[in-house]
Amino acid sequence: MATNESGSGTRLESSTPGGARGTTTIADNVVSTIAGIAVREADGVHSVGRGPSRALGAVKDKVSGSSDPGRGVKVEVGEKQTAIDVDIVVDYGFPILEAARNIRTHVTDAVETMTGLDVVEININVTDVHLPGSDDDEDDDEDESSGGSSRVQ
Repeated sequence: MATNESGSGTRLESSTPGGARGTTTIADNVVSTIAGIAVREADGVHSVGRGPSRALGAVKDKVSGSSDPGRGVKVEVGEKQTAIDVDIVVDYGFPILEAARNIRTHVTDAVETMTGLDVVEININVTDVHLPGSDDDEDDDEDESSGGSSRVQ
């Protein structure tokens, strides 16, 4: 049985034949991390999070030297169930509905297997489409194509 007493985690109580031998508490950010990793593994997903969130996260990652796999994922955890909201950027040319199915399958399998919580809903918000060749290192491409000098005087 899972209980969400504090709003910051879910306590799973053991139901072993010999009686309870303790409790296990799963923090909400654990569920969001599991879901975030599963989303990133799904085909058709270029990145997770909204524009400002991704930009701020990239700066934070460079400063701290680590990434936050739960970025762009919000979870609501109850006693036995969880609901998940995800913001994504899809790869151009990949069918969006297929990407959504992939995300739902990956996230449901990962969260239910690792936590024992039932995933009752996964809301997917597609915020952008990533175009091939429009990576974040466009400045490098411009320097190479113009010989390092400005095109405008």
